[in-house]
Amino acid sequence: MEFNFHRIKRLPPYVFAEVNAMKARSRAAGDDIIDLGMGNPDLPTPQHIVDKLCEAAQDPKSHRYSASQGIKGLRRAFVNYYQRRFNVSLDPDKEVCVTLGSKEGLANLASAITGPGDVFLTPNPAYPIHPFGFIIADGALRYLPYLPDADFMPALERAVKNSQPKPKALILNYPSNPTATVASLDFYSQVVDFCRHHEIFILSDLAYAEIYFDGIPPPSVLQVPGARDITIEFSSMSKTYNMPGWRVGFAAGNRQLINALTRIKSYLDYGAFTPIQVAAATALNGPQTCVEEARTIYRERRDVLIEGLAQAGWNVPSPAASMFCWAPLPEQFKHLGSLEFSKLLLTEAKVAVSPGTGFGENGEGFVRIALVENKHRIRQGVRNIKTFFGNAVSALSNSEARRAVAS
Repeated sequence: MEFNFHRIKRLPPYVFAEVNAMKARSRAAGDDIIDLGMGNPDLPTPQHIVDKLCEAAQDPKSHRYSASQGIKGLRRAFVNYYQRRFNVSLDPDKEVCVTLGSKEGLANLASAITGPGDVFLTPNPAYPIHPFGFIIADGALRYLPYLPDADFMPALERAVKNSQPKPKALILNYPSNPTATVASLDFYSQVVDFCRHHEIFILSDLAYAEIYFDGIPPPSVLQVPGARDITIEFSSMSKTYNMPGWRVGFAAGNRQLINALTRIKSYLDYGAFTPIQVAAATALNGPQTCVEEARTIYRERRDVLIEGLAQAGWNVPSPAASMFCWAPLPEQFKHLGSLEFSKLLLTEAKVAVSPGTGFGENGEGFVRIALVENKHRIRQGVRNIKTFFGNAVSALSNSEARRAVAS
């Protein structure tokens, strides 16, 4: 017996699955794959954070259920972080909620605030949970440009004017995953003024705020006066402190949205394991040299990758922030599309990247390259790519032959 599930039917095939399956087969065959695909930090969690986890786990009381909104000490630590980093004051009881990573927070908020047919505005390309969290919750989408430039506000105005019903919320993500784009405080000010006037919520994903390279820290939309009237912002410990598997993030801002998120989470979970939350508070309250060191490592990796690819004949823009490079397909491979190019790069150069089409239709023509291998491995990957480019004619011929057989 085969059933059709309404919400599952609204989800397209997962583009990354095909590349991941190829990667697994290659590794099983003994190939050394340089994996620059998934944004999975390879740096170790700082030792003082791990030590605090171990210490807290020794207390039997910490093994009981936690609190779905997060323990008070962690919420206060996050409030202190926002105060010193953005000069934004928050109420730890009414304006902060601890989440199981920013992804879970966004998905649960979507479930909390979405009614059938409600319209949400999201950039395209985008990190998949940004649009699909609302699709899963039976919402509808309108897409916007991802660049925070002169074209964004006119596109936003058209989207609001032509949407029926009026959009409920706008999703922002700067520094962006996948494009590494950074927004300015002036841009945020324009968006806040517009959305306040039209009574549209802003949902901001700030997960990459601490990975920046040009000396200018990315701002928070909550720095804009009046933003808290309509804005909730999500952040994460995953990238800042190399804690992806710990699953700790935060939501902060508008009290109505925080209350909605907290209420729905109270039905779904009891919060992260208490020792993890205690350790996360130690990360936020403790020395921040580990954050600076990680930032330096990512900057060095970025430079090795961008310079090496340029020497190989692939000119890729150097990102100002995030742990990603958003790379246009090389001219001789554009006709393949991002998925086929990603598969060919894996087959011929043993380098895994993420096809841009997996982030939305406007991601076609690009691949996302994650800075999650050390400099030695990145240099090896660049050498492999250079050799692959040198054999492009043969590689393309072989690829076409394989596709003909498969079809």
